[in-house]
Amino acid sequence: MTVALFWVGSANPSTEVSNCLRFLDSVRVLDTTKFGNSRDRSLFFKLGEKKGRKQKWKSCSVNPDLGYLGGRSNGSKLPVISSMVASHAGEMAVLSSEEMVYNVVLKQAALVKKELKSRGDLDVKPDVVLPGTLSLLSEAYDRCGEVCAEYAKTFYLGTLLMTPERRRAIWAIYVWCRRTDELVDGPNASHITPTALDRWEARLEDLFQGRPFDMMDAALADTVGKFPVDIQPFKDMIQGMRMDLRKSRYQNFDELYLYCYYVAGTVGLMSVPVMGIAPESQASTESVYNAALALGIANQLTNILRDVGEDARRGRVYLPQDELAQAGLSDDDIFAGKVTDKWRNFMKNQIKRARMFFDEAEKGVTELSAASRWPVWASLLLYRQILDEIEANDYNSFTKRAYVRKAKKIVALPVAYAKSLISPSSRVPSPLAKT
Repeated sequence: MTVALFWVGSANPSTEVSNCLRFLDSVRVLDTTKFGNSRDRSLFFKLGEKKGRKQKWKSCSVNPDLGYLGGRSNGSKLPVISSMVASHAGEMAVLSSEEMVYNVVLKQAALVKKELKSRGDLDVKPDVVLPGTLSLLSEAYDRCGEVCAEYAKTFYLGTLLMTPERRRAIWAIYVWCRRTDELVDGPNASHITPTALDRWEARLEDLFQGRPFDMMDAALADTVGKFPVDIQPFKDMIQGMRMDLRKSRYQNFDELYLYCYYVAGTVGLMSVPVMGIAPESQASTESVYNAALALGIANQLTNILRDVGEDARRGRVYLPQDELAQAGLSDDDIFAGKVTDKWRNFMKNQIKRARMFFDEAEKGVTELSAASRWPVWASLLLYRQILDEIEANDYNSFTKRAYVRKAKKIVALPVAYAKSLISPSSRVPSPLAKT
């Protein structure tokens, strides 16, 4: 399943490198020539000396598919029990996936506001440069940029308008997300186990503590040290990869929404602290985060509708089972791959829902800092056009892959740039304005 986009803590360095090498031997991500050699790994020792920030989390009740959502307190994994919470009357109420994810949005926004306030509303922390690391960090960020340019050309072009600090940070986040996706969707996906994902999460935690393994990790470790980026969305994305290992059907949209949050909505929550909110914006931080979440959900729903045939050939159906049944369809129809009137009507409703999420996302793009708006607008407009292409293909996502042709991309870029010039103060009052 395509994801929309966007070490070990012992005191003995030789033990750490040995453990890391064993990890990479069992889990290869992308091209190893891009993600680390012996010179790259020397950066691990230098950055490992830097004291990282500790992440502390309050526990909350979640459902089985929510994994550890919001769930770190004393460093141990919390047991997952249910999605039920007690009401004031003592009754048990079941939270929907959207409600639980929105609670995460509120917490993320609150964490960012608190951190920005504590350090004087600075966008970027001052550099703390350790001897010998500056050139290696620069090379690490450059490699992240190369990967972004290769796999996300349009988005990469938009990032060139950002400030250098933000541009490099976004590249580092993009590469981590891509590497994570490759674990379950890449050439070695058949060899990935839950244990491998546990190791990847442990590596993430060390990275956030200032103990990266390779150059790509080092770039992200530097990013999270400069920007108020929180670890929880990254952990939630790994939880989405766990879902892909054990789940190939989604009974309703509530289940699918949670999956979309994990694998794509999290990207928005990772990115907003780096992209920044325009100083003149009257929107609440929570509403901007919610719009970023909506863009991730919209992109992932679009991926799902585009890749129906490809996923079916892998035995996966990322479509709500109850809605398929209501339309008179079943998995057998998906595997048969025939475009019928029932299928067309079903797809029309699915596309309508995806567009609603794009509409919600648009409300927040203008609230971002001026230098960050163009790549987001470009991503939004181009991904939204994939839905148009699905319609142009007569809803045949079984044997035809909908894509935006180069000519349309070229037209979309100046439109996105023009939209990026509209600031919060130059338009009608924002629907996201603080109340």
